[in-house]
Amino acid sequence: MTSKGSRCRTYRYRIHPTKLQTQALLLQQRYQCELYNAALEERIGSWTWERRSVSYFDQCRTLKGLKDFRPEVVASGTVLCRGTLKRLDRAYGAYFRRVKRGETPGFPRFKPASRFDSLQWAEDSGWKLKPQHRRLYLKGIGEIKTNYYRPFKGEPKAITVKREGTRWWLSVHCVNVPAVPLDRTCSEIGIDLGVVNQIATSDGELKKGQHFGAKVQNQLTQAQRSLATKQRGSNRRRRQVDEVVRLHYKIKNQRRNAAHQLSRQLVNDYDLIALEDLRIANLVLAPKGKPDPEQPEAYLPNGVRKKAGLNRSIHDAGWGQFVSLLSYKAESAGRTVVSVNPRYTSQTCAECHHVDAGNRVSQEEFRCRRCGHCDYADINAARNILRAGRALQASACDGR
Repeated sequence: MTSKGSRCRTYRYRIHPTKLQTQALLLQQRYQCELYNAALEERIGSWTWERRSVSYFDQCRTLKGLKDFRPEVVASGTVLCRGTLKRLDRAYGAYFRRVKRGETPGFPRFKPASRFDSLQWAEDSGWKLKPQHRRLYLKGIGEIKTNYYRPFKGEPKAITVKREGTRWWLSVHCVNVPAVPLDRTCSEIGIDLGVVNQIATSDGELKKGQHFGAKVQNQLTQAQRSLATKQRGSNRRRRQVDEVVRLHYKIKNQRRNAAHQLSRQLVNDYDLIALEDLRIANLVLAPKGKPDPEQPEAYLPNGVRKKAGLNRSIHDAGWGQFVSLLSYKAESAGRTVVSVNPRYTSQTCAECHHVDAGNRVSQEEFRCRRCGHCDYADINAARNILRAGRALQASACDGR
């Protein structure tokens, strides 16, 4: 990979609107939620009654007449409304794309105002970034104080303003972001992702998982129980909702920070990083019920409670987020990330390559039945992953 090329990046900044600006943002969220639901209803109704599909461009043309009878919806400009319609169009596109792949996705749904928490400007109009003055200008809302804690690179083309609990955030989507290649280290590594150990490396290193969600699970349980007792619409319920959001936000920040630090360390130290190509969505599926042949309408024990605990641990480990952060950092730094087939990596001896399910003596111990090689099970799997990654990299180079 070279340092030249066009890349897209999203930079995130904290914004601090005043009370009046907060009320204006919340009001626009309510109006854009109404527009989203109306556009979804139009698409469903046109297909149901007329067998006619409505495109994004068809709905954009109707925004001209919206100024006459609902001027408050377009008070922040038609660009914001087009961003909402584009959001619906992406939801439709994702639905049909998954249908073509043979999956069973959910159809786009109507959104309640409480869950419509972001505003999207899909074009570079109606807003202006002012990092020198630490401000963000939004049409119809004014200049909002913004913490540009780091400079963005490339050309800003679109923005999203999102509410998370009591905080507001700005996401700036930039194109033509230059790469920042790092010097070669001539080092390669294989990584085995786990629950108890966050990663096990082919170098023999084990990094324990920090389990941020499990650490505050008791606090979160108490907060959710207290929320269930509050009357809907009351001030106490709103305050308790903020408390639950705060705990979830704390877990998310801690997990993301740890993933950022670990991925940056790996990208700085290694030229080739081999990972398992895990299907996380399949790993966290609940086991199917098994009917009891002796008792009608009864089911045999299938370990669903134990599997639910494992699923929580997998989500808490944040595998998908870690791989995503590692991939984009590696792309910018000129590193190579290779995803290998995880089949038999935990049953194969890294020394003699003998495959046997009995090689995995326990969760931690690996002992080859052929050559007697002993090692920590996850480290042995990481060595197999590195070997498979090298083979894939060599075949890719030969194909060029």
